[in-house]
Amino acid sequence: MAAAALTVVLSTPGVAAADSPSAKDITYYISLGDSLASGYQPDVDKDVPVAYTDQLYQQLKLRQPGLEHIRLGCTGETTESLIKGGKCDYPNAKSQLDAALKTMAKHRGKVDYVTIDIGANDIRACVAPTGSIDKSCLNDAAQGITNNLARITGALRKAGAKGTQYAGATYYNPFLAAWLLGDAGQKTAKDSASLIKAANTAVSQVYAAAGFKAADVAGAFSSDDFDDSLNVPGYGEVPANVAKICQLTWACTKQDPHPNPAGHRVIAGAFAAVLPMRNTPQQPGGHGSPEPTTPVGSADQTGEAKSGNGEGADANKPKADGGLAETGSSSSTPVLAGTALTAVAVGATALFVVRKRRTSDNL
Repeated sequence: MAAAALTVVLSTPGVAAADSPSAKDITYYISLGDSLASGYQPDVDKDVPVAYTDQLYQQLKLRQPGLEHIRLGCTGETTESLIKGGKCDYPNAKSQLDAALKTMAKHRGKVDYVTIDIGANDIRACVAPTGSIDKSCLNDAAQGITNNLARITGALRKAGAKGTQYAGATYYNPFLAAWLLGDAGQKTAKDSASLIKAANTAVSQVYAAAGFKAADVAGAFSSDDFDDSLNVPGYGEVPANVAKICQLTWACTKQDPHPNPAGHRVIAGAFAAVLPMRNTPQQPGGHGSPEPTTPVGSADQTGEAKSGNGEGADANKPKADGGLAETGSSSSTPVLAGTALTAVAVGATALFVVRKRRTSDNL
């Protein structure tokens, strides 16, 4: 099991202690997720600080010098392991979610931002090394993703204060890289677009039900744009969405679906576009109303500038025995979302037949 320290990214090195924010001014950004959140890069032995979470933190910190980053992402994490544990170790916590909830309880009223990306490894677990697909596994995984994501987001939402801002990522489409393999691959790439779009609609429903903003990573990667063309060295003119996958991930060069540093910057921008910047500190216990906020991203990014609405302060504190808090999620959302994700999982089979991933490519 990999060790994953509950990492807190502190003030910029070299800043004098006298200039550091006082304890009362310190607030927190908690990032959860899989290898995207942890910054995995192929052919590198450890996670590196290129992750979108690190880049987003730097943007958030520009106007909130007292902001600290609690980095929980775990390479290989699934929606189930994020809840139950088993992939990474967290000090005094049984899982990544447990670590997040305990941290939010410890810093009640001081957590400004919570972000998450999760789910890709759930489907990948149903792909054999030979590239064959276990369809029964995929059907179970689809329902499991939506049920688990609802539980995760619901628990995080309840654990925050009134002004805590939440965002979860939609999926970019690594299947588009199959376009470069010829006619069969191009058919797979085209078929995958509508399926991934359905999946993103599904997870966006889960996020909305829990009061999370959906960071439009799919849109930032131009996932649906087959109409425009761009040049990819060695392949010539290809659809814009295919070119973006080649430019922003390792899928076309190392047959690895993970984003490269440029891709992480784009993902950070997608989150920044929906996370409004806080201008005033939160009040402990979920009381008080922050003043109007502005998006964190650059001038060409847009996002809603509304703060989230919190729940009761005590209902979501982790139990003394380490159990997870109740989620309060909608019972209908997982069913609706699961149907769409099942279609995605089954429809993606063709890609794995054409180009299976390396067995080490956990997200």
